[in-house]
Amino acid sequence: MTAPHKHHACPVWIGWLLLNPLRRLLQDPRKILAPCVRPGMRALDFGCAMGFFTLPLAELVGPTGRVYAVDVQDGMLDQLKRRAARRGLSGRIFIRRCGHEDFGLQEFEGAMDFILAFAVIHEVPDVQRLLAAFHRALKPGGTLLIAEPKGHVDGPAFEAEVRIAKETGFILRTTPRVGCAYAALLAKQ
Repeated sequence: MTAPHKHHACPVWIGWLLLNPLRRLLQDPRKILAPCVRPGMRALDFGCAMGFFTLPLAELVGPTGRVYAVDVQDGMLDQLKRRAARRGLSGRIFIRRCGHEDFGLQEFEGAMDFILAFAVIHEVPDVQRLLAAFHRALKPGGTLLIAEPKGHVDGPAFEAEVRIAKETGFILRTTPRVGCAYAALLAKQ
């Protein structure tokens, strides 16, 4: 499956809009992530932007956990670094830049407990390759939460992403309710 706009990435200026506190009314990171994350986990936030989910994820994994924040844009990652430092979370957030074709996940093979891919899969040219990279990065029993905004992705396109995930070896655990988004929690067998 190919994304509608090859090499499309959310512009950095949109990152500021994504941090809007009103967004929490529909997509509260703690409510979305808490059922999936425990202290001490190693988590990956793929397509992290400026860290709307990254910072709460780092709080949830606690001081013994680690969060790897991956994005394609230096501008987003620079802002995330600043925000993490202001919140005292720099010691548990590790920032990585990836490419459009090279997801940069090789170092994580079999190491992640949880991966979040929120509003990002539709921007990736090769969904199957990305989901296979996620599968390799997870420990057995590790989980992947994918979510796509209903304004950018329609139901059939999201169902196709879930189908590809299943073909890659994931099993569908549940479809959590997330405001204005389609979501699926998948697990590596």
